[in-house]
Amino acid sequence: MASTTLSQQPDSSPPPWWKFGYVWLILAGPIVVIFAGFYTLWLAIKTPDPVISADYYRQGIEINKTLVDKTLLPALNGRNHAATPPVDQPAPR
Repeated sequence: MASTTLSQQPDSSPPPWWKFGYVWLILAGPIVVIFAGFYTLWLAIKTPDPVISADYYRQGIEINKTLVDKTLLPALNGRNHAATPPVDQPAPR
């Protein structure tokens, strides 16, 4: 029976780091995030935010008043008058 010593073992240096699959699996997440960040930056530069009018808030209030005035929101009216006695409820339009 032959015994092997350290001097008789073949010189087996480990392979370089890029030859291991787990290294690429670990690096894949940050690499994808970096590419997604650059894509988001490109998208933000390519499509700037639209300019809105100076009185956008007033226009929104007017739209909501129009919807309520035309009774397009029956749930709102029903909720407000659900506990009101029938004699005190407003006449239907």
